[in-house]
Amino acid sequence: MKRRDLLRHLERHGCVLLREGGNHTVYVNRAKGKSSTIPRHREINDFLARKICRDLEVPEAE
Repeated sequence: MKRRDLLRHLERHGCVLLREGGNHTVYVNRAKGKSSTIPRHREINDFLARKICRDLEVPEAE
């Protein structure tokens, strides 16, 4: 899955950017009190994308 598609999916479900790091971006779901890191790769493995969605308690991206 493309990184930008995953970020767009997370933002559509109420997640916001918390901070940018050197190798990762941290997104947070403030409604649920959850956070997760997203690596800075153009392609993100589907298993990792699924885990990020589960961590943030949003529906899985397709």
